[in-house]
Amino acid sequence: MQQEQRPGRRTVLGAAAALGAGAVALGGGAVPAMAAGRETDLTAGRGHGGSLKDLPVPTVIGHRGACGYRPEHTFGSYEYALAGGADVIEQDVVPTKDGHLVCRHENDITATTDVADHPEFASRKTTKTVDGEKHTGWFTEDFTLAELKTLRAKERIPGNRQHNTLYDGRWDVPTFEEVLKWADAQGRKRGRRIWLHVETKHPTYFRKIGLGLEEPLAKLLRRYGRSGRNGYTFLQSFEPSSLQRLGRLGLDCPKVLLLDDLPTRPWDFVEAKDPRTVADLITPKGLKWVSGFAQGIGPWVNLIIPRDKNDRLTKPTTLVRDAHGAGLILHPYTMRNENSFLPADFRRGTDPNAYGDAFGAFKAYFATGIDGIFSDNCDTAAMARDAFRKG
Repeated sequence: MQQEQRPGRRTVLGAAAALGAGAVALGGGAVPAMAAGRETDLTAGRGHGGSLKDLPVPTVIGHRGACGYRPEHTFGSYEYALAGGADVIEQDVVPTKDGHLVCRHENDITATTDVADHPEFASRKTTKTVDGEKHTGWFTEDFTLAELKTLRAKERIPGNRQHNTLYDGRWDVPTFEEVLKWADAQGRKRGRRIWLHVETKHPTYFRKIGLGLEEPLAKLLRRYGRSGRNGYTFLQSFEPSSLQRLGRLGLDCPKVLLLDDLPTRPWDFVEAKDPRTVADLITPKGLKWVSGFAQGIGPWVNLIIPRDKNDRLTKPTTLVRDAHGAGLILHPYTMRNENSFLPADFRRGTDPNAYGDAFGAFKAYFATGIDGIFSDNCDTAAMARDAFRKG
């Protein structure tokens, strides 16, 4: 299992793997050089309407913003993603103790904030089991929003992205409502509404402790005019029941079921003793079931093109064809520019943290017919998409 290739949605990335191993304050500096002075040309092909059918294909989704360049889930990261050509900006939402939704990749904020440097919160450090995995650290559900706002965001994987540590402490932890206001302001500035891709994190876990995510999320999306099918918003989750609940709450936004590795099971399936695995869900029968409550899937990229024992790409699976046959779009995750995250075919040199041939890797994934991709490096993804569409 190439854990370093996965999105880190369940596991915090550690130090870079060896190359041979398997595997609303804005700003933040200049736009990436390859994207400076440009936005993706959306006049060719699809434009930026409110329907998912209006998005350019392949769609570039800014994974936690542009976290290849700025600490994730900060306004610096989100704005950098827009400047770099992202069509959609992703948020992961988790709750505070007093029920506010904030944007963090995980409820464990040990690696993404300076909480460890706050002696007043030392006693909050604890060990919890979340979705069957033990984590020791500090958790959003143990902080009020006011307390959380005293913290500052920092780079999650400094071993891989030392340059991002320059921006540690520049931004706080944004609430999801602040992101909605920011998106509205950016839309007015840019003359088009800003697409968002919102994930409910660990929804079964939070519901069991009395902090359900779906109801406050639905309330905010309705308040900001994003609850309909043309509301410029995707909803995503690794748990089917969360997407189904959002549908029952009247949210008609396009929904995307995220899919981990083949033998894994969504955590709500584990809790409900449903024996189905991801391998079952990506069969034609499973995909037909998914299409009953979602409009797309977000598979791990290795489900699109598996890797061999040497971490090189092999032959694409039939997942793209099968998902399209079920009427589902595909937004796989996650493309990153660094060697340690790329398939071995596209690594260059011996430095695991140096950039490899990301353009070549994007081309290989785009050629499978996917509808979009999550990327930490939106400028690279947008340029690769533009080149791919030109043939």
